[in-house]
Amino acid sequence: MADESEHTAAPASGESLLDKIAEKIHGHHDSSSSSDSDSEKKETSSIKEKVFRLFGREKPVHSVLGGGKPADVLLWRNKKISASVLGVATAVWIFFELLEYHLLTLVCHISILVLAVLFLWSNAHTFIHKAPPCIPTVHLPEEPIRQFASALTIEINRGFAALHAIGSGRDLKTFLIIIVGTWIISIVGSWCNFLTLFYIVFVLLHTVPVIYDKYEDKIDPLAEKALIEFKKQYAVFDEKVLNKIPKGPLKGKKLA
Repeated sequence: MADESEHTAAPASGESLLDKIAEKIHGHHDSSSSSDSDSEKKETSSIKEKVFRLFGREKPVHSVLGGGKPADVLLWRNKKISASVLGVATAVWIFFELLEYHLLTLVCHISILVLAVLFLWSNAHTFIHKAPPCIPTVHLPEEPIRQFASALTIEINRGFAALHAIGSGRDLKTFLIIIVGTWIISIVGSWCNFLTLFYIVFVLLHTVPVIYDKYEDKIDPLAEKALIEFKKQYAVFDEKVLNKIPKGPLKGKKLA
């Protein structure tokens, strides 16, 4: 009986040892598979992070445009409002540009019409048996106007500081970009007046962002190729031309 109990105990211990080894193997396999999946996830996330985005942006187009209702209008999230805004702008451009109506004349005619209607209604309400018109009192708050003026002053001072830095000859690259950009704007301005130029920019703001937001996966690779080619051409131009131009004066000189 003792021999039989020993023989039965031996296989049981052997089976338990095999079960432990199998559990360790499976546990190691699961941990290795989980680590492999984690590494794959990290690789895919790193690949996604390395995807080229136009102007080096890291946020969605909606956030780049400032978010809120203005971004919704520019991206046509509400098609009725966006179409209405673009339609009003088109009507204003047609009214002033094609029909050659002047702004001052329009303001004066609207003022005459509104004042005449209110004056006649205020004096004739007893004859037509209707209540007199309720003319609201218009009062502009001071605080928003002060905040706007303060923000505008800060931006103007930044512009003057940038112009001072460019004119001092310290940044040749920025100087050339500003000169070329201003020259292009002057050429475009000679083709049309300010109202038409403003309308063109307004239409571009309502078309280009929504097209880019819809087809950014196709536009970004093309923009990356164009940027690489531009950097190559600029490197050649920098080596042959810009490096031969003497730099501006230093910021400060040490006294002996």
